[in-house]
Amino acid sequence: RMALNDNKAGMQGLDKDKINQIIMDNTVGSRFYMNEQKREMQADDLLTEIEKQRDLTRTIIHIDMDAFYASVEERDRPELKTKPMAVGGMDMLSTSNYVARKYGVRAAMPGFIAKKLCPELVIVPLNFDKYKQVSKQTQEIFAEYDANFSGMSLDEAFLDITDHLQKRILYDEEERTFHYHHSLAVKQPQDSDSDLSRNVSETFGFSPEDVANELRFRIHQKTLLTASAGIAPNTMLAKIGSDLNKPNGQTYFKPNREEILKFVKDFPVRKVNGVGKVTEQLLSALDIKKCGDLYHRRGDLVLLFSEISCSFFFRISLGCSSNVLESSGERKSISTERTFNAISEHKELFAKLEELCQSLAVDMEKENLQGKTLTLKTKNVNFQLHTRSKTVTSPLFNFESVFAVAQKLLEQEIMNANNKLTLRLMG
Repeated sequence: RMALNDNKAGMQGLDKDKINQIIMDNTVGSRFYMNEQKREMQADDLLTEIEKQRDLTRTIIHIDMDAFYASVEERDRPELKTKPMAVGGMDMLSTSNYVARKYGVRAAMPGFIAKKLCPELVIVPLNFDKYKQVSKQTQEIFAEYDANFSGMSLDEAFLDITDHLQKRILYDEEERTFHYHHSLAVKQPQDSDSDLSRNVSETFGFSPEDVANELRFRIHQKTLLTASAGIAPNTMLAKIGSDLNKPNGQTYFKPNREEILKFVKDFPVRKVNGVGKVTEQLLSALDIKKCGDLYHRRGDLVLLFSEISCSFFFRISLGCSSNVLESSGERKSISTERTFNAISEHKELFAKLEELCQSLAVDMEKENLQGKTLTLKTKNVNFQLHTRSKTVTSPLFNFESVFAVAQKLLEQEIMNANNKLTLRLMG
């Protein structure tokens, strides 16, 4: 595009309108101009098609537990609440508490680097059995509001509460009242024992925000952990919303097209789920930093990216995404992975693989799932991620069938490694 970009160094203070008019006067009718128009027309057609799909009739909630693994450990060891703490190992951290984050300690950071940033950091080993138990408690609550909720991981889920909101209109006060856990019922200084009853329960209203507050209240009472929530007409905005007021907060996007467009216009592209570091760098090279920039550079995006990628970018620019949830019971995949101290001995690698396959087989049996494609995911000591997949004719349904295929994939990974294969993650 020839239009002036006054964000470039040395371009500030120029008469942008005058310069753009001169460019326009001297390019109208040229092949370049015609091609620019054609690209923007292609982009506009795609944007129009996406806009037609906008649905503001559903209400989606995204629940995200706050620093989940770390919060579980803090709950069970209260002395950790005021200390910088992370969960994981010296090779890799899975999460950190909010005290540690002030030092720059974060998830997916090697523990030894975290220790350099914060020498007093306490590193607690992972305890997946405990986290799964807590996750099950939260999912029991989710199912009361949406029987087909979509559990994305142990610490987050999407719920479609549209039907619940319609039924809720008929709820009496008792059905919207929930009691504090006895240890959380706070007695105010001015209260007598007889007055304490007014502090032992909360009654919630009928709005989407009320339902989100109710969900977070019930999670806290049952698990002693906090959660954040995003409420919106679609999953993308709900996911964004749950992160905006963390920890222990929530954000509501009303089903209003103009308000949604106003919000996404200045929202950083990098903070949208699905935009990774590589995509961010590519977009940044085009001076695309905010979601609104995706619209203004739509012609360039059509030229440089596939139709699928453009559709994704344009949905972001419009704040428009799916509101159809894949229920946990109908999910198309199931997975497990572990980070660990670096290992390179073949015997240890296959032992770790066997452990993962056993865990996966147990989860498959619980969910009554079978599969046809198995993917092995590995990360080496240089933090390079590799995946290998194999599709089979017979269903994968137990440990033996899963391990047989996984063994072959790991053997291929070992054979194709330039040097001795040393891994720190497998899944």
